[in-house]
Parts: sequence; C-alpha cells; structure tokens
Amino acid sequence: MKSYKLALLLGVALTAPAGATLAQAAPPVTQTAPRPAPAPAAPPTQTQPTAPAQTPPAPAEKPAEEEAATVDEVVVVASPNEVRTSIDSTSYSLANDLQATTGTLADALRNVPSVEVDPDGNVSLRGDSNVTILVDGRPSSQFNGPSRGPLVLQLPADQYARVEVMTNPSAAYSPEGSGGVINLISKPRTARASNTTTGSLRANVGDSGRYNVGGNVSHVNGKTTLSGDVGLRHDAYISETERLRERLDTASGRFLPSTQIQDVDGTSNSVFVRLSAEHNLDDKTQFVAEVRHTDVDSTGDTTETFEARNALGGIASAYNRSSVGGFQGQFSGATGRVLRRFDDQGHEWTNELRLDRNKFSFGGDTVTNTSVPVRAPFFELIDNQNLQNQIGFTSAYVRPLANGGRLRLGYELQATMLELDNSVARGSTPTGLTPDPLVSNLFNVDQTVHAAYVTYERPFGEKLSAQFGLRLEQANLDLDQVTGNIQTSQDYFRAYPTGNLSYQLSDTQTLRASYSRRIQRPGPGDLNPFLTFGDPQNLRSGNPDLLPQETDALEFSWQRRVQQTFYQATVYYRNTNDAFTQTTTDLGNGVFLTRPENLGSSTSTGLELVANGALLPTLRYNASVNLFRQEIDAAGIPGGSDRSGESVSGRLSLNWQATPADFVQVSGVWSGDQLLAQGTREQSTLVNFGYRRKLSDKWSLQVTVRDVFDDFGSITTITTPTFRDRADQTFGGRAAYIGLTWSFGGGQRRPEQFDFAPPPTGG
Repeated sequence: MKSYKLALLLGVALTAPAGATLAQAAPPVTQTAPRPAPAPAAPPTQTQPTAPAQTPPAPAEKPAEEEAATVDEVVVVASPNEVRTSIDSTSYSLANDLQATTGTLADALRNVPSVEVDPDGNVSLRGDSNVTILVDGRPSSQFNGPSRGPLVLQLPADQYARVEVMTNPSAAYSPEGSGGVINLISKPRTARASNTTTGSLRANVGDSGRYNVGGNVSHVNGKTTLSGDVGLRHDAYISETERLRERLDTASGRFLPSTQIQDVDGTSNSVFVRLSAEHNLDDKTQFVAEVRHTDVDSTGDTTETFEARNALGGIASAYNRSSVGGFQGQFSGATGRVLRRFDDQGHEWTNELRLDRNKFSFGGDTVTNTSVPVRAPFFELIDNQNLQNQIGFTSAYVRPLANGGRLRLGYELQATMLELDNSVARGSTPTGLTPDPLVSNLFNVDQTVHAAYVTYERPFGEKLSAQFGLRLEQANLDLDQVTGNIQTSQDYFRAYPTGNLSYQLSDTQTLRASYSRRIQRPGPGDLNPFLTFGDPQNLRSGNPDLLPQETDALEFSWQRRVQQTFYQATVYYRNTNDAFTQTTTDLGNGVFLTRPENLGSSTSTGLELVANGALLPTLRYNASVNLFRQEIDAAGIPGGSDRSGESVSGRLSLNWQATPADFVQVSGVWSGDQLLAQGTREQSTLVNFGYRRKLSDKWSLQVTVRDVFDDFGSITTITTPTFRDRADQTFGGRAAYIGLTWSFGGGQRRPEQFDFAPPPTGG
C-alpha cells in the first residue's frame, strides 16, 4: 500500500502545472564571468573548464540559502542548481539531502534518480547491477569486487558533494560496467586565499548506540595547499531472513518443504582518513599527492534454525547454528599526479599514478547442534581471505581547437593482482578442527588492461553539438587455481565506440541522443570453480567458462530548465549479450549450489522521468520514475526460462523551508520487480525523514530518521521444475540521529570537483 501512496505523490509532482515554475523560492541566477578555472587531470565529461583534479576537503555547504562569492570585487549571487547536465552525464547535488549528513553512502545514493541500492548494498542503474563506481573521475578499488556492498552500507556519505550519473559515458571513461558509471564527487574543501585555514567538524549520535564523528581541514600557504579528512562511524544493525524451500521428491511425486530462519544482530565500525598536498610549481605546473586509508570491521551474532519435512509430513532433519563473525577490511591507497597547462583555455597534459592495496575477509566461528537425527555438536571456522593489489596509470592530453571543439587523447593501464584464500575447518571440539578440502582452496588472478582512447567534441552551428569517441582495450587474464594445480588464461581485444549529440531547441529546452558499447568482465571470484561454504544448505562457486557480457546502449532525452526547475524525459534501450545471471541447482540431500552463468541475451527498454522544482515558494520537490520492460533469453540455463515483464521504480523527496532557519525533508524510494532467469526479485520501499536547524552562520543542528516504518527489505523467489524457493529478508534498518556541524575558517570556496555549470542557454 505504501508504494501506491508514493506513486500517487510522485505522479502529482511530475505533472505539476507550469505555473509552479513561477513559484520559485530562489531568485533568478545572475552570472558574471569569473577567471577561467583549469581543467581536471582525469578525463572529464563537461564541455567547459573545471576545477583542478584533486579531492580536497571543504566547508559545509549552505544549500537552502543564497550564496555570495567575491571574484576580483565582482559579486555573484546565485542559488545552487540541484541538477546539472553535460552532453554525456547528469549530476545531482547532495547538499539538500539530509540523509547524506548523518547516513551512509547507500542512504545518499538511494535518493539519486536512476540509482538503486538493495539491503545488501548492491548498487544498480536502471535495474542493471553491473555498475562502475568512480571517485572524482578515477577508479576506486575499494568499490570493486565483493567489498563494495559492505562499504556502500557503512562508509559516511558526507564526504561527497554530488553524484554524477553516466549511463552512456564517453570513451574517456572505462567501458567496464554495462549499466553505466556513478562518479562520486568529493566536497570542495580547499580555501584559495593564501595563509588561510578552513574546515568543519561534525558529530551525530543515534539510537542503539550509533554515532559518527568527523572533520576536515585545509590550509593554504603560498603555492602549497594541505588538506585532510577524518571520519569515524559506529552502527548497529539487525536483519532477518526467512527462507521457504520446496524440493520435488521423485519417489512420492510431492514437493517436500523446508524452512530456514536466520537472525543477525551486530555492529559495524569504520574509520576513514585522507591526506593530500598540492603544490603549484608555477602558473602552469601543478603537483598533487594523496594518501588514504579506510578500515572497516562489521561483526555480529547470527542464529539460524533449519527444519525439513519428509513425504509423510514428519521432520526429516533439523538443526540450530550459532555464529560470531562478519566482514573486516583494510583499504589503503596513494596517488601522485602532475598537471601541465599550456595555456588558460584548457590545453593541458596530465600524468597520474595510483597504488591501492585492499585486504578483507568474510567468516566467523560456528557451532551446530543437530536435533534430527540427534548428533553431537560440531564446530566450524570459516575464513575467506581476499588480498588485492592494484596499479593504475593514466596519461591524458586535452587540446581545445580553433573551431570551438576539443580533442582528448589518453592511455590507461590497470593491473590487478588478486589472491583468494578460502578456508573451512570442522571438528567435534573448537581446538580439533580439520580443513574441509571440498570448500578450502587458494585461487590467484592476474589481470592487466591496456586502453587507448580518443574523443572529439565540437559545436556545429549555434544549436548542435556532438561528441564522438573510440576506446581500444587489450585485456590479459591469468587464472591459477593453486589447490587443483589448474592454470587458464583469457586474452581479448575489444573496440568501444561512443557518440553523444545535443541540440538546443530553445533557451530552455534541449534534445540529446547517445550511444555506447560497454563490457562487464567477470570478477575473479566469479571465475573460481571451487566451492565456497555459506551454510549447510547453500554453497557457492564461480564459473571458469563465464564470458564477459557486452552491452549496446541507446538513449534519447528531452530536457527543460527554467531558473531552478528542471525536467527530463529519457527513452532508453539496452541489449546485452552473454548477460550474467545467478543460477541455483539442487545437488541432492537438501544442498543447493549457486553460481553465475551467461544468458543468451537480455534487453531492457524504458522511460525515465525526472523533475525538480517548486510546488510553493517554500516547498520544493525532487522526483523521478522509471518505467521499463525486461526480456531475458535463458536458453541453456538449468531450470531457467525465457521471461519478460514490466516494472516501475521511483523516488520522491519533498523539501520544505519552513523558516529561514528551519528545513524539513521527507523522502520515499521504491524499487520495482526485477526478473531473474529462474524467478523474480520483488519490489521494496523505504521512507526517510530529516530536519535541519541553522543555529548561526557556523553552527547547524540536524535530525534524521532512516527507514521510518522499519520494513525495508527484499523478497526473492525462484521457481523451477524440481524446486521452489522464497527468501524474505527484512533489513531492520530504522536509525535516528541528532547532531551538530561547525564550520570554521575563511577564504573563497573552490568549484566542485569534476562538476560543471549549465550552459548560459539553460541546457
């Protein structure tokens, strides 16, 4: 019922009369031409110069009020645009999202159009979970692989200013991620005036012992800028999963049921530290160095009960399990960058080296008591270790051309060395455990990707602009299943064309069209053929024969912007060959195996509507809805079938500036059904509340409640000729916070990283 109420509210917002456009709380934007800002070091998507390519910290933003910035004694007064667009991307501000001030990255992403985050932290774009997450335009190894879900659920969101969504990015970006790219843009925290210091401190406390504290500071001394961030977060979490499974008994011809109930009660702690230094050798040469570290420890107590029935209706087997464990990880990295500017028009050359080391593990200690049949207790120690080292190098050259165009050339190297060490030991006593060779193995992966790209962008007359790109990639993958002494390799060359067109219908309306070809490579764990232990009824493995999936994506969109009102309608089509899907098979004796397979194909056709504007002078809305149809070809998938269906996802946020000092926000998100080769993942809903009180120019108080109705979760059903499975997960995630933020220091704000203002025409 809640989803229908949210849909009704969203429909009202999206069909708001044109007269609402006139009821703007913000005055018209007055723009003057400030001094040109240098372009970023990493390949940007915007069509005009942007900020330098570092990720320094910044003072807290003031999104609900007018900003005044002085540039050479010229005052610019404007209300910040919540939605900004370029020829190949759309950027959404987090400044007015109160959940981002006290919540996690998952809380912030759920309020961004096109983006969905499920209770396990899996991120998707328009229903496609194969998404690349960048930070300030650069690859982020901590958001790559099995660590992404836990980190999305635990890392604080307040270090980011905007979220840039690129469903058809240019060839300057990696084609990895068939759904597209999410670029997290860090807050601009560095003061520009010499010998100045700026920063902010924040502290929030919540129910169930939750709290988070953090701060950032920047200091400018002549040509050198030093900046840093630190954050500490402690969360409590609970979840309940109820699984009903029915297996076909060939002897009786009946489906025999089993139930499995799992309750988790735990805490998570995360620490984030980042330090950077920027030195301008002269007006044309800049050096930037950065080090960063994130430490995550998520540990909980898990209780599990299992009961299976026989053909006569009696209990065939039953047990109870108690576990202590979870996820722990350390993620460290360093970046060095040299930027050389040849003029002040965006002609530049950047070289950057990135080093990352990630070490994380899943596991815990378990004791199992079997009541049917009666057996002595036995103990298990599960320890799945992951060690990843990554080296990245980027060389990017940008040259403006006389015809108003822009040429970009670049080379990228990404080398990944991964070691997966899965271990399960069992025994009748905690001190007498013996390794289980069936689910213990060592698997090493070396992957190297060389890429060269070119993009060319230019206007054709006053209204038409075009951007064309081509990216060439050579991928080399070496797999070593050490335990089984099996070595294999995959080498392939691919070409990825991209194209983007923009046509200015009027001062307020723009038409856009885009195309890109993208790839999703299997993760190393997806290729490991050995078994991984989940619980006695569920095993997982990779598939060494899994092929990369390739996607052709085509979009057409219409945009309209009038002052602070923005509308966008996008029709899209995605066709994916060899699409990934998780399949479950019955191994017998009540044990099931889940592993990835390639679908024949998968297509998605949809219409996405986005609206951002004012219903009243003090009441603004931010709404989106995605209506799409899925079709999957499941030929060859065990227990799978060709499937098709329609679904609706959306979000609505209402922002009320009750007084100049009081700001109230209510937001709702719902995710539509998603088709699987063997079943369906059903819709889920989430409602949040926030309040902010401006106490002074430097102090503010905020109160937030996440998951107001305490019912956020997911339901997954699988139906095959031989078994049926329904897993109902409730993520007990209601969390209330109250906190204070203090901003200090002075100096002029810097532009947001890798961000872009709309063209003067409003497109």
